[in-house]
Formats: sequence, structure tokens, C-alpha cells
Amino acid sequence: MSDRAATNAQDQKLRSNMVEAARRLVVLGLNRGATGNIGVRQGDSFLVTPSGVAAEDLLPHAMVEMDYSGAILGPGKPSSEWRFHRDILAARPEVGAVVHTHACYATSLACLQLEIPAFHYMMAVAGGDTIRCAPYAIFGSQELSDLALQALENRKACLLGNHGMIAVGVDLGDALAVAIEVESLCEQYWAALQLGQPKLLSGAQMQAVLEKFKGYGRAATRIDSP
Repeated sequence: MSDRAATNAQDQKLRSNMVEAARRLVVLGLNRGATGNIGVRQGDSFLVTPSGVAAEDLLPHAMVEMDYSGAILGPGKPSSEWRFHRDILAARPEVGAVVHTHACYATSLACLQLEIPAFHYMMAVAGGDTIRCAPYAIFGSQELSDLALQALENRKACLLGNHGMIAVGVDLGDALAVAIEVESLCEQYWAALQLGQPKLLSGAQMQAVLEKFKGYGRAATRIDSP
């Protein structure tokens, strides 16, 4: 296979994986309709899901290729959230994919602008002992992207105030696994709050978990330091 053919095959595989991931997010209830979006690194550019297209209507060729200046390299209109996909991928070379959802429990806590504390050891999946919540900024804005980057510092996930959740990973499978686990954690935290204030793990206890998670599956791999 020629280099060009191999590149084209890789491009088609990434596009197909994005469609599959977007549909899986809907099946799992993390997105509904045309909400949420996905971005994936591809060499010196990136692919992002198109604007306003429901997951069931997505096709591989509809994924929009962009460069890091914000220029559109192929046909289609990118998601309105392309800025934070671009900025996260540009700032975090270890990140290969970004998943954004409006999952019910994550979004409910984001609407309270709550930081999720160390109530459960699986918080380590998100890369630290908290899941931060970025302040509210209007969707698609550079301000939102800047705030998301701050909330994601040394983390694999954050909430977006009055909006939803972002999860990142070394590749799309990793980012999807983080998004699924974070929504599960948000549901558990929400349920615990109905009964009272959860007992939190100490910094030392969470550090021990983070150390143990270093070699425990891709989705639990810490990015940088907590």
C-alpha cells in the first residue's frame, strides 16, 4: 500500500470511528439529538463533527477537517464548539481526542457550577482528585475555550458551567471511556447528595489511587500530574 493510500485509509477509519462514537453516546444517553460533538487529531490538522447534525444522520465524509489556525480544509460546517477542540488539541500534545456531551447528571451538576470532590476513588479516571467546573461562557466562544483549558489543566475531564462536560483521551476510545465514567460518577455524586454530604477521601488517599492507576487501563491513565 502506498503512503497516500495508507493515509486515506487512516482518514476513513478515523471518520468512521467518530460516527460510531457519536452514535454510541446517544445510545448510552450521554447525548440526545444533535447535542455534543467530537474532535480527533489527524496529523497537522484535526477532524470535528459537523454542526447541527443528529448522530443517526452522521456519515464519515461529513466530518469536517480543520487546521490549527481555524481554517476549514474540507467541505461542511464544523461544530460551533470547534474552538475548544482546536485549543485543547493544540495545547495538549498527549491528547488525541476530545468528547463533549450534554449528559444529564454531568450537566445537572454543571448547572449548579459544582466542582466534584474526591467522594469516590474512581475520580482518578479524570486525572486528579477533583473534576473542576469552568465558569459559564456562551457556547462556541473563545472565552469558553479559554475557561475549558484552565479547568482541564492536568485533568482528563471537566464540567462546563450551565452547559455540559468535556472528556479527553490519548485517542477516541480513551476519551469516550472517560466521558462514560465521568457521567457515572456525576450520577453517583448526585445520588449521594440526596442523602447528605459524602465523606471525602483525603489527598493522601487519592494520591495513592492515582499512583496505582498509572498502569491500570488506558481510560484510567493519568495525564501529567494531579
